[in-house]
Amino acid sequence: MSAAADPPVVAIVGGGFTGASTAFHLARALDGPVRIVVIEPRAQLGQGLAYATRDPSHRINVPAVRMTMDSAAPGGLQTWIETQRPALSAGTRLASGELFVQRGLVGDYVAGALAPLLAAGRVEHLRARAVTLARGARFTLGCDDGRTLVADLVVLATSHPPPGVPAVFAPLAGSDRLIADSGDGARLSALARRARNVLIVGTGLTSADVIASLDRQGFAGRIVALSRRGLRSRGHAFGYADSPADFATAPARTALALLRRIRAAVRADAAAGLPWQAALDNVRRDGPVIWAALPPGERARLVRRLRVWWDVHRFRIAPQLEAVIERRLAEGRLAIVAGRLLSAQEGDAGIEVRWHDRRAGARAGLFDAVILTTGPAHGAILHEMPLFATMAAAGLIRADPLQLGLDVTEGCRAVGQDGRPVPGLFVAGPLARGHVGELMGIPEVTQHAELVAARLAQALAALARPVAQSA
Repeated sequence: MSAAADPPVVAIVGGGFTGASTAFHLARALDGPVRIVVIEPRAQLGQGLAYATRDPSHRINVPAVRMTMDSAAPGGLQTWIETQRPALSAGTRLASGELFVQRGLVGDYVAGALAPLLAAGRVEHLRARAVTLARGARFTLGCDDGRTLVADLVVLATSHPPPGVPAVFAPLAGSDRLIADSGDGARLSALARRARNVLIVGTGLTSADVIASLDRQGFAGRIVALSRRGLRSRGHAFGYADSPADFATAPARTALALLRRIRAAVRADAAAGLPWQAALDNVRRDGPVIWAALPPGERARLVRRLRVWWDVHRFRIAPQLEAVIERRLAEGRLAIVAGRLLSAQEGDAGIEVRWHDRRAGARAGLFDAVILTTGPAHGAILHEMPLFATMAAAGLIRADPLQLGLDVTEGCRAVGQDGRPVPGLFVAGPLARGHVGELMGIPEVTQHAELVAARLAQALAALARPVAQSA
């Protein structure tokens, strides 16, 4: 009689969409015994930061038919909805038929796909938060509940770092009037009942979530949404033909040349009766080739000068949220302001904020509350996340040159402080976008999870762990 030694262990740190999808594809790709352990503090895999919300105002920003956790099965979310028939919030289905569902359902969809693998023991869920990682002959991960896990391969699939607090609000960090976590539903609900004048710092998708949530809960006061440029996410168009624009053939070698090429494509499409969304769809499609063709300096220039414009056109707002914003603007109960924060001071009557308006000069306002929706503090990723801080101190990871996430090579292998890949250490999802390029939408994250799973399967095959023989 013979028995195999303990099977190799793959630890996936983070069980949101990225980590859950990586586990899903790896489990399906393997035949032999392997422990796949997802370290995630939430009770359900697949939620993560984006899909843990249960607020019906928080919707996906693309139709459900465009979302899937398996590239071989397009429209996976739509199929799951049609099969499982979950309760949909009012207004989910547009008159044209598209479904913009509440984001929490995406987490349920992913959890449903993983449920059979968890039940069969092919994937394990270690409900904890990884806070340390040490590398010897194998990796040892320490969790916040005192448990440890020894692993042969590790995948970093965590969510984005938390938003940073703008310097002017740092002295107010403990104030009840300052909401640094816009996902705190209880505080937003209380705010909707009592506040009359609210400042939202940031005008992107998270800001739209907050505005829609307050509006749904009957907030009757006034909102000022402020950002440096005052840009808000653009809306969708439906039913248009594909654009002939091609950005992958002889790709641009400078950020300026790329911008000119995109503008020319939009003009040509407009002459043919197509909306600007058609050309931008093709920019997204050709994103990996575009990014690979740009030298490092041009990538940096694109991020510095054009990223904010790309974000508002690429990350389009759900029509339901767009309707709320347009209505409140028309009613005079929402103002979107371009300005630079100057100071903030709290008194008995509220928080007085001063800013320099790009059009009107110095301005000030007194607010019952300030809500921060400025987005993740990518530049502080090695300092704000305890696990990454310990790993950076040990030389196992470093930030990518553009400060978008972690430095990787070959698409998913982590690069250490010495500039060399760290054997057995991988990065999945948006944290790898400094190398890969476009890695924020679900289709791209799914494809990257599939790539990481394939590389893990190759690494497991190469391990060739010994087999113990016993009679």
